Amino acid sequence: QVQVVESGGGLVQAGGSLRLSCAASGRTISTVAMGWFRQAPGKERTFVAGISWGGGSTYYADSAKGRFTISTDNAKNTVYLQMNSLKPEDTAVYYCAADQSFAGITSGRADYWGQGTQVTVSS
Repeated sequence: QVQVVESGGGLVQAGGSLRLSCAASGRTISTVAMGWFRQAPGKERTFVAGISWGGGSTYYADSAKGRFTISTDNAKNTVYLQMNSLKPEDTAVYYCAADQSFAGITSGRADYWGQGTQVTVSS
């Protein structure tokens, strides 16, 4: 089993920045990729960004390109999502996920999910 725990959410004004963290524990050797998703009120959960543990492969949703950066600290089994130039439409619960394949992340069918962290962007 793999556990993932998100942190770093909060309230920020439009144009501001936040950095989300996701700590993975347990049998992390079984996972190859990590990703971030978000779910706004009344909407489906959507993919934001994904990364392989070595950091060699990254993938972003169009809404995240140029503003968000995903990175890893393999020594800490932690994945980060740096979010800049935040907009009110970025308001959502952000979820971290881990999977044994990069495709599992980009498809949204990851095996392991965190509980989510709330990000609220005020206008």
